[in-house]
Amino acid sequence: MTAKVFIDGEAGTTGLQIRARLEGRNDLTFLTLGDSERKDPIRRAEMLNDADIVILCLPDDAAREAVALINNPSVRVIDASSAHRTANGWTYGFPEYEPGQAELIAAGKRVTNPGCYAITSVAILHPLVVAGILPAHTPITLNAISGYSGGGKKMIAAFEDASANDHTDAAFQVYGLSLDHKHLPEIQAWSGLDHAPLFVPSVGRFRQGMIVQAPLQLWSLDGQPTPEDIHKALADHYAGQRFVKVMPLADSARMVGLEPEALNGSNEMHLHVFGNAGNGQAVVMGLLDNLGKGASGQAVQNLNLMLGVPADTGLEKGEIPIT
Repeated sequence: MTAKVFIDGEAGTTGLQIRARLEGRNDLTFLTLGDSERKDPIRRAEMLNDADIVILCLPDDAAREAVALINNPSVRVIDASSAHRTANGWTYGFPEYEPGQAELIAAGKRVTNPGCYAITSVAILHPLVVAGILPAHTPITLNAISGYSGGGKKMIAAFEDASANDHTDAAFQVYGLSLDHKHLPEIQAWSGLDHAPLFVPSVGRFRQGMIVQAPLQLWSLDGQPTPEDIHKALADHYAGQRFVKVMPLADSARMVGLEPEALNGSNEMHLHVFGNAGNGQAVVMGLLDNLGKGASGQAVQNLNLMLGVPADTGLEKGEIPIT
């Protein structure tokens, strides 16, 4: 028996990538709306209530509206927006978060897909808080860079379409200068920090790929942990995971640079620990495809768990086009 899937917002960047990753699946039947029906509330409600699993790829307000239209108690939802990432009654869709999280997702009725910056930040910080290396009150700074596809169709057009009203020729831009990026509540809640980190995101002239950096002044922490302690806590937390990999310290030490596009097309996240024991400092860097593990790939992983099929179904490494 095939599961009926409705991707609400299928024409957006994340929706297109999810559909591309699901092509060829014989365990799924797709419910779709024609161009003229997408804004018809009656037809949308019909699709939302006829599906076994709904995947929402919508702005936050539209996602909340879609959930409110669902009155069929058997419909399950994966929301790729930020509308429900800290909401009661929703399961956080990061299977590697901690033991048992994948099982919670598999049984979940309402699953909220993490944000790209947030899943990386949480992947770095949560294990260190749980291990007691980072007290919850530790002031944390996060710096990050993403490909412009992370901003959706409008930002893609700004970088690629010379006729766009807000076209830019910039090679690099820092943004979120009000220090209130929408991922902050999610990062604070799921990392276990008492206070929101200082988060400064940026965008570069490349389509997809992401690096998130968490610099740590080890000398200021209780017990003065070493880079090896940081690495061990992360490696122990993610031991045996298919998609989140903590790279060997020796391999990271030999690196002279980190390329944000290195994992494009995959659903993997790599965590690197770069340290200087003499200075009592370390930087943990998370590398991923912002449209893979940071969006559509993670949504497919959650869908697989909810369907009871292998988590890596359809997530073999390979370039997934963005349009």
